[in-house]
Order: sequence, then C-alpha cells, then structure tokens
Amino acid sequence: MNRYPEPTVSAIIFNPDGKVLLCKSHKWDNKYVIPGGHVELGEKLEEALKREVREETGLEIYDIKLISLKESIYSDTFVEKKHFIFIDYVCKTSSSEVCLNDEAEEYEWADLEEIELYDLGGFTKELLVELRDRNESQHSVNIFYNY
Repeated sequence: MNRYPEPTVSAIIFNPDGKVLLCKSHKWDNKYVIPGGHVELGEKLEEALKREVREETGLEIYDIKLISLKESIYSDTFVEKKHFIFIDYVCKTSSSEVCLNDEAEEYEWADLEEIELYDLGGFTKELLVELRDRNESQHSVNIFYNY
C-alpha cells in the first residue's frame, strides 16, 4: 500500500464543435470517463495533463483551466485501496481526430446537453453536469469530499 496520496489529473476536453471527449475504459467498468492519469515525480500538473491526454488520445490541448479538486480515500469504487487526489481541468483542442491507446476501447464526442445518456464512471457525471449548469460563476473551483 502506498504511504502517500496519489495526485492524478484529468481533462474535460472541448473540441471545435463544443463537444466533450468521453473515453470508455475497462479500468472504469466499461463506463465513460474523461482522460487523465498520474502525476510523475518532478512533473508540473499541467505538463502531466498534457502528457496523459497525448498518450491516451493523441490530442494536443490548450487554454487549460483548473475546474475542480476531489479526494477519494480508500473508496471501494477502485480495485486497490488508495488515497487519490483528483485534479480536474477544462481545456480545448483544435482537432476531433482521436487516437486511443490501450487504456480505452471507445470514445465519443458528447454534447453536454445529452450527458445523462452516457454510462459515466467515477465523478464524471457530477463534474460534467455541474459544468453544464453553471453560468455566471464560470471559472470557480469546486471541491468534493468523501467520494
């Protein structure tokens, strides 16, 4: 068991049509999630985000903004008992051409208005519904506890 929390970054990626990338992954019970992964020692958070997105989707991202922090301590949602800190960003890409690696089997560019139609894993639904429904507080940061 790891003695320290594991920081992970993930990206809500908007394409030029204003749709969000969802990836269906066996790591999340074949549910749709947003791309992301672990921060490596000595790596800045945004560098980790760009690297993970590039590795998992082949996309380059820009206009990166922090949107939420979440904490998960030994949740039974995960196979291993771990303490995760999830750091979520919203960003843009200029392409809709996705090249998945072996961490996901399928992808969809989803309209936020139809997000309930997808079988979403982890915090993904709460995060995307919150993003869709917010208006004037557009760039505030949300912190969720005890997932």
